[in-house]
Formats: sequence, structure tokens, C-alpha cells
Amino acid sequence: MCTQEAFQAQRSRLVGLLGSGSLEAFESVLDWLLSWDVLSWEEYEGLRVLGQPLSHSARRLLDTVWNKGAWGCEQLLAAVQEAQADGRSPALRGHWDPHSPHPARDLQCHRPAIVRRLYSHVEGVLDLAQARGFLSPYECDEIRLPIFTSSQRARRLLDLAAVKANGLATFLLQHVQELPDPLALSLEDAACQKYASKLRTTVSAQSRFLSSYDGAENLCLEDIYTENALELRTEAGAPQTSPAPLGLDALFRSGGRLNADADTVLVVGEAGSGKSTLLQRLHLLWASGRDFQDFLFVFPFSCRQLQRLAKPLSVRALLFQHCCWPDLGQEEVFQFLLAHPERVLLTFDGFDEFRFRFTDGERHCSPTEPTSVQNLLFNLLQGNLLKNARKLLTSRPDAVSAGLRRYVRAELHLRGFSEDGIELYLRKRHREPGLADRLVRLLRATSALHGLCHLPVFAWMVSKCHQELLLQGGGSPRTTTDMYLLILQHFLLHASPPDAAPHGPGPGLLRGRLPTLLHLGRLALWGLGVSCYVFSAKQLQAAHVDGADVSLGFLVHAKSVAPGSPPPLEFLHITFQCFFAAFYLVLSTDVRPSSLRHLFNCRPTGSSPLARLLPALCVQGPPSEEGGVEAWLQQAEPHNLQITAAFLAGLLSREHRGLLAECQASEKALLRRQACAHRCLARSLRKHFCSIPPALPGEAKSMHALPGFLWLVRSLYELREERLARKAVRGLDVGHLKLTFCSVGPAECAALAFVLRHLRRPVALQLDHNSVGDVGVEQLLPCLGVCKALYLRDNNISDRGLCTLAEHALRCEELQKLALFNNKLTDGCAQALARLLECRQNFLALRLGNNHITEAGAQVLARGLRANSSLQFLGFWGNQVGDKGAQALAEALSDHQSLRWFSLVGNRIGSVGARALASMLEKNMALEELCLEENQLGDEGVCSLAEGLRRNPSLKVLKLSNNCVTYRGAEALLRALERNDTIQEVWLRGNAFSREEMETLGPRDARLLL
Repeated sequence: MCTQEAFQAQRSRLVGLLGSGSLEAFESVLDWLLSWDVLSWEEYEGLRVLGQPLSHSARRLLDTVWNKGAWGCEQLLAAVQEAQADGRSPALRGHWDPHSPHPARDLQCHRPAIVRRLYSHVEGVLDLAQARGFLSPYECDEIRLPIFTSSQRARRLLDLAAVKANGLATFLLQHVQELPDPLALSLEDAACQKYASKLRTTVSAQSRFLSSYDGAENLCLEDIYTENALELRTEAGAPQTSPAPLGLDALFRSGGRLNADADTVLVVGEAGSGKSTLLQRLHLLWASGRDFQDFLFVFPFSCRQLQRLAKPLSVRALLFQHCCWPDLGQEEVFQFLLAHPERVLLTFDGFDEFRFRFTDGERHCSPTEPTSVQNLLFNLLQGNLLKNARKLLTSRPDAVSAGLRRYVRAELHLRGFSEDGIELYLRKRHREPGLADRLVRLLRATSALHGLCHLPVFAWMVSKCHQELLLQGGGSPRTTTDMYLLILQHFLLHASPPDAAPHGPGPGLLRGRLPTLLHLGRLALWGLGVSCYVFSAKQLQAAHVDGADVSLGFLVHAKSVAPGSPPPLEFLHITFQCFFAAFYLVLSTDVRPSSLRHLFNCRPTGSSPLARLLPALCVQGPPSEEGGVEAWLQQAEPHNLQITAAFLAGLLSREHRGLLAECQASEKALLRRQACAHRCLARSLRKHFCSIPPALPGEAKSMHALPGFLWLVRSLYELREERLARKAVRGLDVGHLKLTFCSVGPAECAALAFVLRHLRRPVALQLDHNSVGDVGVEQLLPCLGVCKALYLRDNNISDRGLCTLAEHALRCEELQKLALFNNKLTDGCAQALARLLECRQNFLALRLGNNHITEAGAQVLARGLRANSSLQFLGFWGNQVGDKGAQALAEALSDHQSLRWFSLVGNRIGSVGARALASMLEKNMALEELCLEENQLGDEGVCSLAEGLRRNPSLKVLKLSNNCVTYRGAEALLRALERNDTIQEVWLRGNAFSREEMETLGPRDARLLL
């Protein structure tokens, strides 16, 4: 027996045990106490309030149990022991009757075992429960919130089952019994237990703190981490819906598979989008026991570090020598890994920085036989090694070949911070009263800078240079080069003694540090040329980079991949390496202006010289003059060359010419470089435009952006030369410019607008499936006058962005078509769209599918439709207008003389709305296609439409699939078809017809498509 006095004596130990562990361990203790009726539901709910410190919850739990007497105290100690045992033992104690007359009670009594069994299967159980009608989509979304771990989702599902009286508890009790037991390490395998514990400790130590880019401060990852927009890529041709941002747990969900037999999950994102930080967050969640507990072993690797390994190595050497060494039982541990690969996760960060291009030409299947590091990695990704172990790979998009994608299970895109994410990050970084508010106001007032912060690396720069930015006021940076020059001067000012530093940033500051900057620039350029991003002491010495140069802060310590060797150095970020390379190309007297042509003549990814494939070159020697600048530029990776080219253009702009001329001994040399950059950039754009195939007869000439086009446009924007931009687009003679899936964010929108506004003829601009957002819409406004159509499907645009767009479209007579489906639009944008339709009598098409517009928005929009006489296409599919919204739209369109196509697919329209649409058909003499699939029309609604169809002389296609129509409704349509010769197709697929009824109905009229 445990007396209350003895319990009280252990209070400090228990608070430390419960409060300093993981949230998962604490909630496991609560599970046991709830199952034993030590805690009531009210007490349980009060103890798991989100957001409060774990130590606070632990103290409240001890107080609650203390008030229950000695029995309660004894039960708490037993619950702690049971929870600790659960973490080690695979056995699920407790058996229940799946057909119990009291299912909710049994779910509570066996809660710990049920949570453990549900843990690995909660996603599938949620899908099944929703499909069987036990859960609504809203309830599933609430359980799946990204803030919850898998075990927390399982608990919330059980909590919901306790209060729902629709059979969910019975379903869970029966279904969970059939799920397989979770695998855990055997208690007898002490070597595996000890290794797993050591690996968690190692990974936790590496991931707990987020080192800032400059390495000057270590921030607790928990305090600073901000969710990034992570979206799943689906197969071509798959139905598109508005993609909701996903949580980290989505990385290994079963949905969205590209190749179900593959092991590799791919996360792609632009440079600076937060890929490495995302992996660090995953590692920390696993190491602290809060998520990803399906994996017993997680091995993190960096591709830029792996490519430094010259000696052949095996899987065993990779895991043990270059990640975590087992203190005992190496053979037992390795055999366990081979026997249970499904419990292993390997993460590889920065595949774009791996100098070897992916190939599947050389198979290697032995986990113990050494091979080259590139062959080892490629065979791991293919599944020839450690098949069924999960591999998580991050990369920039351009470095991922079609060959590699064949071995990808799922691909996710990291799109950067949302507007809310930018604000949240700044508030986490600056907790001083009022400072974050001032920064947020500054960003909102300067949309160009706000657009740059879409990438986390720029948000960090804004945070780092907040004092300079707030002092500058209206002179905030507009381009990428502006921002990097600002942070360059920030570092130089902070590295200078107070009495020796010039008063503020300027040419004198750069001139005083020019030798250092050129040393760093030469090192950076050499590294790009040989795909080296981590530098040894020997390489630094060869580049004349000394301790004083390093002390500026642009080079930081990298994790050493070779045990026992001194840690090498790397640039703050790959973009900083590109920036310093561009700085060297602009200001070094060793660089001939003609060398710059290689920057604007980027090769396709994967066309690197044969020397890249030679393992002997994996570890590079020190920089040498052999080959020189031209050779480095010819051998550099195209995606790095593109970033460098944009920086070089920005440095050579008129805006920065005075700053750099002060550092250059010969201003003529600077002007020669500028002239060369102008010529090369213009030539590359002309070559690009000449490659566009001619238009087909009768069609507008169309261009899908080829690789490198966006970076050429970015370079023009950085250069800020209006004359050159005007001259460049003179050769762009296309009617349709397509840039879908091109990672277009707000910064790219600013560049496109700067260039495209000089077009001589209007163009249809298609930017579907990008990251434009509301800020990007603002950046596009300058070119709106030359757009005859604007397609912005799936771009995270809200009412604010659309209202801004609609307001400017009032003054743009050329703009006649808008497509904004798969965004975040609500009723709040309806007034702006109604006004656009009222005022623009040449407007032709408005597509708003898959948004969140209800009957209220439809009623407002109907007012604009009544005043409009030009609209030909109106798309409203996938909203929630309902019967009242359908009525309002139908009444507005009854006498419309130009509308040809109208879609209300999936809008919860019933028989009332169908009657209104039938009345519209009787009066409207222009409509040719009406799409009403996936509603709830039923026979009554279809019979109404059939009556309208009898009197309609224009409709050619009527789509009524998936509307719960029976034989009665089909009969009514057949009778209407007897009186209508205009109608060509009536779709009735997916309705309630038996095979015999379909055989009877089909031959009666070929226009009825069953």
C-alpha cells in the first residue's frame, strides 16, 4: 500500500518524471487512470488542455489524485509503471468482447490497449468510419488537425465515440479487434534496446536546437518552428480539389501514392523554402516520442556531406559509422534492422546538392558489400537495399529527374510560408513589445518585400535586419539582390569595431572588406563549379580564406561526416554561396567579361560533364587556377547557375552601380561586364522565344515555359532595365503563355509583371498550380492590362486577393476571362465580382469552382449577372450554393442572351433548385450546356428539368450524373427528348438504375447516356 504521506514525499520526483518527459507518455498515464475509473471524464478533459506546460498538467494530476486518497495515489504509481511498460513491450494486455452490449464502456475500460492498436492505423479507420457514415467529413478533419500526433488522433476518435450514439463505439470495438498488433523490440534484446535509446538521444541532441543561418544563435526548435505549406502532388489526370496544407504526418499517409510499391517519399521545394528545418522537426518529434513512432530507428543524413565520402561503404557502415555506432551487439542490431526494415526510416536532405545524377543502371543488393556512395544511395532509393524501409528525400525540383520519380511513393511540395505563417514566424522571433507589430506593418505596406518573405530564408533576413529595415522606412528592398546586399552590409557592420566602422552602410564599408569578400567569392564560385558545398581547412587555405574572413559570419561550421575529423565549414545557405560567386564575377579583376556568357546559357539539368560521374572526384582538392572561371561556370549545376545569374544581374543594375563602382578600380571594367550581361541576357531570351513551335492553323500560338525561362525573367527584373525588358518581349509573339507547376511565388509574379507589361499584344496568362497567393496577385497588377485571360487555379488566393484583382480589372478592357477555381474564396468576394460583371460588358468567362461560396454569395453575384450581357461561361462547381443560391442564379440568367455554358456541379442542389433551373430553361434561348452532376436532384428535380427541356430550343448537353435518379426520372427525360430535337446528350451515369433498367432505357434514345 502507498500512503498519502509516502506519495507526497515522491511528489518532486513524479513531477519531474511526468513533466519533463513527452506528452505521449503523460497521456498514456491518463489513459490508464481513465480506464480504471480513477479519473472522471470531466477531470480527464481538464488535464489535457492544449497549450499549457506539461509540468503544470503534471502538478494538477498529482493534486487531483491526492484528493482521492491513498487508493488514488497507489493507482497513479501503477499507471506510471504500466505506461513505461507499454513503451517496451509489444504485448497488448486486455481482451474485450467485440459484440459487447456496452461498447462505449468497453472502449474506456480497454483504452490503453485500443489506443496502441489504433496508433498505426488511425488514418485508415477514420476513412472507413466516414465511408460507413459514423463520422462526418468535418469530424474527420477536426481529428486530423496537424497539431495532433497519431496517438492523439486515436484518443480523440475514442472520445468522440463515447458521446456519439450512432454505432461508432460498436464499430470501433469490432474493427480494432481485427487490427494487427504493433511491433516493438523484444525485452530480451538488450543490444537493440540500448541502440534504439542511444539513437534517440543522438538525434534529439542534433535536432533540439535550430541554429540560425548565421550560426550566431541557437534557438529552441519548439519555440521558433512555424508550419510551412506542404501539399501533395497527385498523378496526372487525377481529380483536382483545393489542396489543404498538410501536417508532417502526411508524409507517410497512404493517400496520393505515385508508386505504391516504392519506399521513397520525396519533398521538393525551392532554395530557402525550409526543407532542412522540416526534416529537423520530424527528427525531433520522433526522438521525443511525440510522433512517427511506427519507426523504431531513424537515421538522418545530409547529401552534401555524403558526397565527401571517397571510400566505398556498405549499408552497415553507412548506418553505424556515419550516423550512430552500437556500443554492443553490432551484429544483433544489424540483423534486426534487416529483419524489420518497415520500422526503419532514413532521411536524406538536399539531393540537389549531391554531385552525382541519379541512375538505376548499376544494381547493388548486398547490405554488407561496400560500393561507391552514389551507388549505395541510388540503390537505397530504388529499394534494392533495405526494401520496405522508408526513405525520405528532400530536393529542389530541378534536380529530380523522371528516372528518379519512377521510384517515388509520394511527392510533396513545400510551398513556403503563407501570409499568416510569415507573421507568426516574426512574432516568434521578436517577442519584444511592439517590435513584431512594426515589422508586420512594414511588410504589409511593401508588397515586394512581403512577397520575398514567402520563402523562410527571406523571413529570417527580415528578422535579422529588422533595425535597418525599420530605419529605412519607404526605401525597403524590392529585389532578391537588394535583400542580400542589405544583410551583407548588416554582417559587415556588426563585424567592424565601433570606432573603426563607417557611419552606416555604403561603399566605404564594402571597399574596406573587399579582399575578404573576393576571397569568399572565389571559394564560392569554385565550390559551385565542382559541386562542393562543404570546405576543409586545406580548401580554405588554398582560397586564401583565413580566420578573419571566417569571423565575418558567412561561413559556419558544418557537421563532420568523418568521425574524429575537425568540422568543415559551409556557407550560411546555398543562396549565399551563389551570391558571393556573383559578387566575385562582378568585381574580381581575374574575371574576363566574356566569361559571363555561361551564366545565361544554362544547360538542362543532368547534362553535366562525364567527370561528374567519376567516384575519384567525389572529394575535391583545393581550388586551383587550372580551368579557371570559365571551366567552373561550365561545370556548375544549372539550378545554382540560375540563382547566380539573377544575383549578377542585380549587382550590375543601375541601382547598385554606384555602390560597386566605389569598390572597383576600373569603372570601365564594371561597364564592360554590364554590357556583356545585357547582350547575353537578350540573346538567351531571343533564343528561348525562337524555340517556340509555330501555332496550328486556326489556333493562337501557345508557349509553355521551358526550363530556365523564369530565371531569365527574374534576371531581367533584378537588372531593372525597362528598355531591355521592352526589347526582350518584342520577340514574344504568343497568344497563350503557360507557367503551370513552375513554383511561381510572389517574387516571380513581380518579375513576370515587370517584363510582360511591355507586350505589344494581349496574352492569356496561365499560372495554375503555383503559390501566387494574395501578395502575388498584387505583384501581377502592373501587367493586368496586357492579359486577355488570367488563370490562377490552385494558388491559395483569398477574398482579399480577388477583390484587389477585380478592382483593377474594372480598368483593364483587354481582360475578359478569369479562372480562380481551387482557391480559398468565400462570399466575401461576391460583391467585387458582381461589380465587375455590371461594369464590364465585354467580360466572357468567370470560373469559381471548388471554393467556399454559399447561397449568400450566389445571391450577391446574381445581381451582377442581371446587369451583364456578355458572359459566356460561368463555372460554380464544387461550392455550396444550395437551392436558394441556385434559384437566385437561375432567375438572373433567365433572360441572359450570351451565356453558353453553366456549371453547378456538386452544390447540394435539390428539387427546389431544380424547379428554378427548369424555369430558366423555358426562358433562356442561348444556353448550350448545363452541368448539374453530383447534386441531390432526385426524380422530382429531374422531372422538373424535363418539363423545362420540352420548351428549350438551345440546350445541347444536360449533365445529371450522380443525382439519385431512378427509372421514373429517366422516363420523364425520355418523354421530353421526344419533343426536343436540339438536345444532343443527357448524362445519367452513376444513378440508381438496375442492369435490367439500363438495358431497357438505353435503346430507346441514344442521346441518353447511362
